[in-house]
Amino acid sequence: MRNWLRDHGLLLANFLLFAVFFGGMAATGFRVYNDNQAEHGQAIASVAQYLTSGDFMEATFENWESEFLQMASYIVLTVFLFQRGSSESKSPDAPAPEDEDPHEARIHADTPWPVARGGILLKLYENSLAGLFVILFLGSVLLHAVGGSAAYSAEEAAHGGSAVTVWQYFGTAQFWFESFQNWQSEFLAVAILVGASVYLRQRGSAESKPVAAGNQSTG
Repeated sequence: MRNWLRDHGLLLANFLLFAVFFGGMAATGFRVYNDNQAEHGQAIASVAQYLTSGDFMEATFENWESEFLQMASYIVLTVFLFQRGSSESKSPDAPAPEDEDPHEARIHADTPWPVARGGILLKLYENSLAGLFVILFLGSVLLHAVGGSAAYSAEEAAHGGSAVTVWQYFGTAQFWFESFQNWQSEFLAVAILVGASVYLRQRGSAESKPVAAGNQSTG
């Protein structure tokens, strides 16, 4: 068990932190939501009602979509683009192992089965990481719009306005404001990481070059 925990510690720690902060978001959001309900003379919601409300869905998925967009874009951009000196980039001067043609790989016992099978399965597999994040991004965009349209319509109704459909919500400034305010911060964070890793180090981190490596050392 100790070895298993060591071997999966990074994944487990991040899922644990996600659960803690997601629970914190739900608990504090529930209080804020009911405070607003009370201020407007509306019924207090139960926890179940809040967790299925448009407000909670919108708050959750507008953040998730930005994270998945960031990762999908970063995975694809690092296929074609370079940053000399960054630990986040392939070297622009030498072939990278990531670019090796899997069709020419020698098959071993631990070779992923789509590589061993070849054909369309291999084609899908060699683009599966970016594909996963694109699917998660598009799903989050849709759920952001579903939740956001419900919250937007409730707000409009409270002020004598008209409800909107999910499709109509895509055309509102509110939807794009919610999206852009998150998207811009994600790409700023990536840009800082890419640039800072040229000159700064973190001993022991896979996201950093060795401390003694030169600034122009890439990858």
